[in-house]
Amino acid sequence: MTDALSPEATFPMARAARCPFDPPPELSRRREQEPVSRVRLWDGGTAWLVTRYADVRELLRDRRAGVDVTEPGFPHTNAVSKARDAQMKTLMQMDAPEHTTHRRRLTADFMIKKMEALRPTIQELVDGLIDDLLAGPNPADLVEAFALPVPSLVICELLGVPYADRAFFQRVAGELVMDQGDPAQAMAASRELEAYLERLVEKRNAEPGDDVLSRLAVEHYRTGEMTRREIATMGQLLLVAGHDTTANMIALGTAALLAHPEQLSAIRDTGDPALVAGAVEELLRYLSITHTEARRVAREDLAIGGRLIRKGEGIIAVKSTANRDPAAFPDPGTLDVRRRARHHVAFGYGAHQCLGQSLARVELQVVFGTLFRRVPTLAPAVPLEELTFKPDAVFYGVRDLPVTW
Repeated sequence: MTDALSPEATFPMARAARCPFDPPPELSRRREQEPVSRVRLWDGGTAWLVTRYADVRELLRDRRAGVDVTEPGFPHTNAVSKARDAQMKTLMQMDAPEHTTHRRRLTADFMIKKMEALRPTIQELVDGLIDDLLAGPNPADLVEAFALPVPSLVICELLGVPYADRAFFQRVAGELVMDQGDPAQAMAASRELEAYLERLVEKRNAEPGDDVLSRLAVEHYRTGEMTRREIATMGQLLLVAGHDTTANMIALGTAALLAHPEQLSAIRDTGDPALVAGAVEELLRYLSITHTEARRVAREDLAIGGRLIRKGEGIIAVKSTANRDPAAFPDPGTLDVRRRARHHVAFGYGAHQCLGQSLARVELQVVFGTLFRRVPTLAPAVPLEELTFKPDAVFYGVRDLPVTW
């Protein structure tokens, strides 16, 4: 094993064009040959890559691995990411006890029972969008017609954000999640969205509804426990992550199933909700869309996979290779919707495990349990190799997905 750095060993790494659903080959190689190793970053700095399933889980639950982006060794993946992290202090940039306090204020809003209660509403929404899809032009872009509207409508309803403003927040959110370009433009988009949400917090405080922003305004803004900006920043994270992640999973998951017709048939032809739920877990494992992975900085010395990581050094926990680790998932490169894959780490692990995972699961179960049943002849309108993917975004996906039926 060596810590030697080559010019090619810069994170993030490129995926293979012929295998767009797989992790970058260099990351997979490291999982097998150098499971904990050094990597070069965009600014000349270095960080540790942790690539195996057991090590990734161990790291993500280790309180000695923090998320303080102001630490000099924190592994920012590019200039936009560094600027975004500096401006937005969300749950993702908080360690305990601050993280514990802020997360607890949202826990009740995303409990499994409450998310399950949304299932009939999401089902009605999905059926309506499929009706519109079938009544519209053929072929169509599934991203624009279906994948993006589903989570956008749901998160707007949950937060109390007017869906009529979707063009605005989708535009600024799109600028925020791109990891290449002008950092100033991304920060301008962040300030624009934050100002919008601050105004919305004031509206919800004056006229509360049955939504998350209203509850935060009444329970924490009025009492002085949170400022308007803190609530707006929290809302910004929920709004951006709550629609962009699921939209990418819907589109990329559909593309993966279209490329594996026998797996698609298993979902389309089943009447078993448990099989659909299992298929969603397998798609989450197989695709692992968080392109920048889980980034940490050592708060004190710690050992992972037999390697000593010193205090102040950056660490990148590679969830995509952890989810393809044969020690945890036999034949991991095969998409198998009947696999028991619930133990994947696509939503992270430990204290920072995704707050909205229950909502995402319900949305994805309804989508994949409905789309192929309602549109049994759904097929790609272009070859897989002609699709354009998003390697330069926080969340990996397809830019558009032309389909026919």
